[in-house]
Amino acid sequence: MRNRGTKAILREIYAKLFKEFGPQHWWPARTKFEVIVGAILTQNTNWGNVEKAIHHLKSAGVLSERALRDIPAAKLAALIKPAGYFNVKARRLKNFMRFFFDEYQGDLKAMGRQELSHLRHKLLGVNGIGPETADSILLYALEKPVFVVDAYTKRFLYRHNLGDHKADYHQIQELFMGHFDHDTAMFNEYHALIVTLGKNYCKPNPSCGRCPLNRIRYSLTSKCRSCHRAFLDGEKRTTTKSGLLCFDCRA
Repeated sequence: MRNRGTKAILREIYAKLFKEFGPQHWWPARTKFEVIVGAILTQNTNWGNVEKAIHHLKSAGVLSERALRDIPAAKLAALIKPAGYFNVKARRLKNFMRFFFDEYQGDLKAMGRQELSHLRHKLLGVNGIGPETADSILLYALEKPVFVVDAYTKRFLYRHNLGDHKADYHQIQELFMGHFDHDTAMFNEYHALIVTLGKNYCKPNPSCGRCPLNRIRYSLTSKCRSCHRAFLDGEKRTTTKSGLLCFDCRA
């Protein structure tokens, strides 16, 4: 997946997004520990709901390492209810807290001193922590140079013919990590800009005409009417009464 053409396009995308949106100052949190809690709570919900849940934790005086470790799971679930799946997320938070104190005695500095690949492997071993959550913790809370992949990333890459819709998390992550120096600040900003792109333009029903990326490997006149991906030169497609379909969407 490494070639000079792709690298140039990814850099052009970054420059256009930064020019359009400016610095994102992401992740929005007062402490690194709050980042970790937010990363776990944001699974399968939007950030507005996470903010409400975090506000409840702060108001109850339990948004700290020891308080979150000691709070009963049922009480924790009630406090984080706005984030959705609150019983599941309460268990995941408690799982992380047990790991955090068992491995690092509740010390974020000690956790941050561990080598990236080893720490990532350990995080992925915590029940309820998947690649996106683990990498969010590593990048935003512990300032480790790893690229976070989410649904916004997959969607915009596919529509711009930079990624296959069947590509898995690590294949997409390698697209960025294989083409850029492992720079924490740059990975942070790039991912945050992609999130802003996804929220404002590259939605399930996209606003392609206004998108700052609409001239990068994207055709507004030759795209699949279903998935909105631009057709590659010579790619087979199906013509219907309502428009063109790629072979993946023709069924």
